[in-house]
Order: sequence, then structure tokens, then C-alpha cells
Amino acid sequence: MGKRKTEIKNEKEGKSGMNEMYRITGSSVPVTETNLLEHIGEVIRIHGSVYKIRKMRGFAFVLLRCAKHIYQCVYSEEKAKFPLEVLVEESCVIFQAEVVGEERSRMGAELHLIDVEILSKPYEISQVVINQKEVDTSLATLLDYRPVTLRNEKERAVFRIQNGITDGFRIFFRKYGFTEIHTPKIGSAGAEGGANIFRMDYFGKEAYLAQSPQFYKQMMVGVHERVFEIAPVFRAEKHDTSRHLNEYTSVDVEMGYVTSVETLMETETYMLKSMFSYLKEEYEEELALLKVSLPDLQEIPVIPFAKVKEIVARIRHSEVTDPEDLEPEEEKRICQWVKEKTGSEFVFVTEYPEKKRPFYTMESKEHPELTRSFDLLYQGLEITTGGLRIHNYEEQVAKLQRRGMRPESFASYLMAHRAGLPPHGGMGIGLERLTSQLLGYSNVRRASLFPRDMHRLEP
Repeated sequence: MGKRKTEIKNEKEGKSGMNEMYRITGSSVPVTETNLLEHIGEVIRIHGSVYKIRKMRGFAFVLLRCAKHIYQCVYSEEKAKFPLEVLVEESCVIFQAEVVGEERSRMGAELHLIDVEILSKPYEISQVVINQKEVDTSLATLLDYRPVTLRNEKERAVFRIQNGITDGFRIFFRKYGFTEIHTPKIGSAGAEGGANIFRMDYFGKEAYLAQSPQFYKQMMVGVHERVFEIAPVFRAEKHDTSRHLNEYTSVDVEMGYVTSVETLMETETYMLKSMFSYLKEEYEEELALLKVSLPDLQEIPVIPFAKVKEIVARIRHSEVTDPEDLEPEEEKRICQWVKEKTGSEFVFVTEYPEKKRPFYTMESKEHPELTRSFDLLYQGLEITTGGLRIHNYEEQVAKLQRRGMRPESFASYLMAHRAGLPPHGGMGIGLERLTSQLLGYSNVRRASLFPRDMHRLEP
């Protein structure tokens, strides 16, 4: 640290007389909103991309897009040593500029340009206008030109908030003794089986892309007791809807020595509270830019699956349909009902039928046709699936056989059970779905950096 301070001091006292803040190996690092105000009256170097040029009478505003902020720069012929015409939008530059206090600026200061070093220029003008408040185009075009449209201030704020969501979760996990793991995404068996699995050739053998880290996180409960992973999962579902992706990011959690579903639901409630608190503290600017109101999360109501079906049937003035699962419209209806009755935007739905849950899900002792599992719905959409797992070897083998599955196909998974596993349970949270609902988007693709669905493999 002492060496770094010396390097910065030497540069500030260089022969040029120019204050070059945080200049490292000949480059420059953007100042932050906070310390910009600390350098009013100084000349700095700052790098970024020319986001927008607004020509006025006798001067021009040049907006510089940096890693986090967009800085307002002022160009005038009297002060600048270069003609305005050399600047092209989306050029990558290093500006030499004086920091001048300006109360009307969002940051309380602006940069008066002195000189420029142009590092690169765009080869062609973008076919999509990205430097307005919104990218005014269709969702398809927004995604087709994703490498460019993500440069829009609001579009990139989406993924800063998503970064904040994962950071918030990680802070919670570290605080409560979870170990982060990294599991294989290619395996010899699917965690949930069925047709919704991507098959691939693996050196002459049939292999599968991971539907979930389920097997591995259960194994690791016998190692670390509490584990989590934030990583991609793959589902070969032929759903062409606004809520489905074929590759998405799952926040997976597994906890040992847990014997009740209530413990898991309490854990997720605390996780969400912790994460929302972190977002509020660290991402105020992005939340304000996207006009996001964070949920006032207190207790989350809990309703058994059968009761949900009854409530929705009563609301719709109809008979109960599909007694084994919830339809998307039913998820919306029950969330609206809960919001009206309790004010909560969240609801836990418990006791799902055994037929609709994976083979590793523990059944209720009193009602074997039901599982000790749950879904968390948020504003009409399922964002979490969780529950207790079968930890007893004989019980797990028996359930595989009842379902017509071959235990020998799951030998490495069952190895952990044979060696003894503690009672355990966990959950998986869809990161894109959570982000999409938080930001009020009607299509989950808006919250996916480069979405993969039935029709999209590029960009």
C-alpha cells in the first residue's frame, strides 16, 4: 500500500504540473462520484467512451460513459486544445479535464475539457440509438444488438443491480457459514431426468448438461454442511414464453442438519431481506435510474398447495383444475389475492403433490402423496423451488425404483447416501426471474445478459 501511495504522489508532483489521479501503468482509472468533488479546481485524466455529444451555441456537452457513471464534460474552443470534430460517439478516449463545481450537475461537478487522446473509433455508426433515456426498439432488436444496446445507461444498470443481488446473497452466505462451491456442468445423469435435458456426445459417451447442481450440493452437505453456488443451469424445455429460458443462472443453496421446511423458508426470507438491504445501501443510483421500489419484506405468508387451488377456483368461480401443479395464471391470481389480504408481494406455497416433485424430494410422513417442499412466488411468478431431501440410502433407492428409475445409473450420487448424510434441504432461485420481477419487466429476457431460448443462440 505504501508503494501505491508513493506512485500516485510522484505523478501528482510530476513536471507536467497536471494532477493525474490514480494513474497506473500509463492508463487511468475513472474517479468516483464521491471523490470527484474532492478534486474541484484540479486537472485530471479520465478514460471512457464518448456517449453523447450535444452541440450548443458556442460550446458543447460531451457525455463520457465510464465503468459506473456517465460524466458531463463541457467543450469550449477557448479552453480545449483540440477541435470538437475529432470526437465521435462511442470513441474510446482519455480526457484531460479540469474539475469544476456545478450544482446543476447530477454529481455536483462537471469536467471542462482541455485535451484528448483518442484510443479507438467505431468502424460504423450503430443501427440502434443507444444514448437516449430508453432504447426505443423492439425486444428482438434489443437482444439482436445486445453487445451495443447494453451500453445504454438504463440497460447496463439492470446488470449492475443483478450484480448487487448476487453480492447481497454472497454477503449473507459468508455471514452464516456457507461455503461457495463450483460443480460440473457436464454429467452422466440429469438431476431431474425426463425429456427436459440437453444430451451431448462426450468422447463417444452420452452425457448431459446440468439441469441443476442438485446431486453435487447434496454430496457437499456431507463435507461442508452449508453450501451454495451461483452458476448456469440448462433446461431443454420447449417453452416459448416470456418466463422461460433454456439457460439461466441459479442461486443454489443446501443446508445440512435441517429437518423442517419452515427452517428453509425462514432462511430464504432472511436471505432476501439481507439482499434488499444491501441493494438499498449500495445501488441507490441504479435503483433510482430504473425507478425501482424495493419490497418492504417482513413475514412471507405460507399457504398449502391444495388451499391455493381452492382459493383460485373460488376467485375464478370454477372447479379445481390440474390438481398436481399450478398454472401461470393461478400463480398470478394467488399473488394478487395475497397482496390484497396481507400486503405481501411474496407467498410460499407448500406441500406440492409427490408426483410433480423430483425423486430426491422427501414426502410427508403423515400424507405420503404430498412432499415437504415449497415454491416462492413473487408478484405472480415462481422464483424459487425448494424442500427437504431424502438422506436415507434405502429410502432413496426405493423411491428411484418406484419411479421406474435404475439406481445403478445414480451410483456416484448414492455413494454419499451409502456413506451417511445428515438430514438436509435446500432451494434454487432463478436469478433472471428475480431480477425481472424486481424491475417490473414482463419478459425475463430483459434480465438475461445474453438470453438463450428455443430461437436464440446469438449473440
